[in-house]
Amino acid sequence: MSAEAGDRSGPDSPHGSSGSDGSENSGPAGAGSSYLDNQQRLDQGMAVMGGITGDVTMLFTGPRDDAVTDYIVKPRLREGPYPAADVHARLRGFVEPPSYARCRKVLDGHLLMLRARSGTGASTTAFALLAERYGTDGITGLDSPDDLSRWSPTEGRGYLLQGLSPQAAASLGEVVLTALAGRLRRERAHLVVTVPAETPLPHDTVPWQVAHRPPPPAEVAAKRLGTLTETGELTPVQESEALGHLASADFSGYLHAHPLPQDGVEAADGLRDLVVLGKPATAVLEELRTGSPSAARQALTESRHRSDSLSLMAAISLLPGQDRTVIEEYSAILRPLFDARHSPDPATAGGPERVDTSGPGAEGSQARRDVLGPAFEDRLAAVGARLLAPRSGAAQRYPVQPVAFSGRHRSETLLRSLWLDYEGMASLLWRALGTAPHHPDVELTAGRAIGKVLAHATGPDTLRQLYPFASSDKRWHRRLVAYALGEMVQYPALTGAVRNQLRDWSRATPVPLRCTVADTCAGSYGLARPAVALKLLDSVLDGPGKGLEVGLRTAVSLALSTLLSEQDNHGDVLDRLRNWQAAEPGTPPHTLAVHVIESMSLTSFPRPGSPGVGRVRLADLLTDQPRRAVGLVVMALDDPATHAATATGLSLIENDPGERHRTDFPRFLAALSGEARSHRGVLRFILSRHRARAVFPAEGSAS
Repeated sequence: MSAEAGDRSGPDSPHGSSGSDGSENSGPAGAGSSYLDNQQRLDQGMAVMGGITGDVTMLFTGPRDDAVTDYIVKPRLREGPYPAADVHARLRGFVEPPSYARCRKVLDGHLLMLRARSGTGASTTAFALLAERYGTDGITGLDSPDDLSRWSPTEGRGYLLQGLSPQAAASLGEVVLTALAGRLRRERAHLVVTVPAETPLPHDTVPWQVAHRPPPPAEVAAKRLGTLTETGELTPVQESEALGHLASADFSGYLHAHPLPQDGVEAADGLRDLVVLGKPATAVLEELRTGSPSAARQALTESRHRSDSLSLMAAISLLPGQDRTVIEEYSAILRPLFDARHSPDPATAGGPERVDTSGPGAEGSQARRDVLGPAFEDRLAAVGARLLAPRSGAAQRYPVQPVAFSGRHRSETLLRSLWLDYEGMASLLWRALGTAPHHPDVELTAGRAIGKVLAHATGPDTLRQLYPFASSDKRWHRRLVAYALGEMVQYPALTGAVRNQLRDWSRATPVPLRCTVADTCAGSYGLARPAVALKLLDSVLDGPGKGLEVGLRTAVSLALSTLLSEQDNHGDVLDRLRNWQAAEPGTPPHTLAVHVIESMSLTSFPRPGSPGVGRVRLADLLTDQPRRAVGLVVMALDDPATHAATATGLSLIENDPGERHRTDFPRFLAALSGEARSHRGVLRFILSRHRARAVFPAEGSAS
């Protein structure tokens, strides 16, 4: 029986304790004193000291800190090619805005500066304009810090830069844009730049500018309903009924007051619930309205003297969709923190005990205390939330009953107001998270919720407040920060700040900070900026310290697995592995390369049971990247640390008829043999293989 590295109890584990000298000691006081000079530390397995008679059963029941969420959130903004499926999904419900014809005409000159307010659908319009010319697989994203005066297209396709920064905008002018349009024309490429309405542009750039006007939300809602019918979520009869409600005075009035495209999408989704689930129209409209910022502020104001209600709303906002027990637990941690802010009068405090003045014997001073308090479902109803239907899944060992607010976006608007508008509330929420036990998916839900809030924050503390969790020894804390940064970087105004913060942390001495950087690369940030992510991983592995710690190896491995999940990144990842393989033996880059190559050769990378998005084998590299695979295999065979594993992996491929045919192994072997004269490791493999074939010839094998 063995335990994975990192599973052993430590000072952060509820099942471990430390002596006064810092040594780990799991027994009663004095029980381990005789072993103080005879201690062992294991990365795997278990050690037993003393004699054993009979069988021993070991049960590891403590929470595993490494068993965190490794879900990958797909990025909305990218630096590089956008997958065709992503573009197609964005354009499913697209409605041409009133300014679309003008955009087409200006883009005929190969360059369009599209000015728009946030949330008006300018990005979707830009995708549609470029997809008309190059298809859904012909769009490449640019990073917002890119200097357009020095940038040039590399091929004839569509380019998109979302959210031009004020610094980049100030550097533009007629001369710069004329030259840029000329470079685009020569490459038969087109570029659309979305510019926030509040970002000033020089006056001589007007010929390239178009002011974006969003499509009417009612048209967006109607298109959405038609799409739901096409996908089978609605029947034609249900679509017709929903369109009838959409034209009613109540829904028309709502959309008149909420004119953004997303408002139309949400109205359509509400109408779907109306015609499919039989929800009353008044209930649908109420859910739409309660997600507004004004409704959130009103709800917080009404609960300002009730810590029970306020803590419950905060818990649901920060952990939307979590199980009811998790919400109750986090709410219970928050309540005394809220109570302590101003030491409220017990008569008005929202604690669990209340006065019951109903029933006999409750007159005057004879009122009885309600020690039971309201039921959980009643508390939820009081703050506009409800229990969803229980669910079970392959990844869950037990049923889960999520808690959610009734109104759409209610969680986001409540948390944003609570976090940003009320002094000291953010620190209390961080404090409660730091003391709360870990539950599955908490780092995902809380991290994304916090990231969306901080995207609207200002000042130097926006990123600074992430430091305590980013430097934590607990992996779920670091993953929470990674999810938060992944959300924040989707907002162009924060791209540069997040990049600088990750660069600083990647060079830091504390290993947990470098683990946080790798975990951030193992998500939407890495997929959106693969070149930047690989440079950050270089820096992470080049940090101080001789060995490669288990936690850092896990984080970097997950980042590489995330990058390898998209075919476009395979070449760059293999080139980086070759660089790490060439590093000095024993250094973190070399150790990591050895781990990856051994895993791919013998089983897959990441290894079965380890966290990872997709599994890559040596046979996959020979098939998808034959030229780069030859160079990587040559280096692996030349390295004593990976020679045996690589040779075994090649033999497994050759001895499997299906894999041998798929990889075109005879051609690969011929290319490898051409390197034997100048590479001793390759020569050793060729001679060993030749001797083995001479003694035990394999049927159908290449000689």
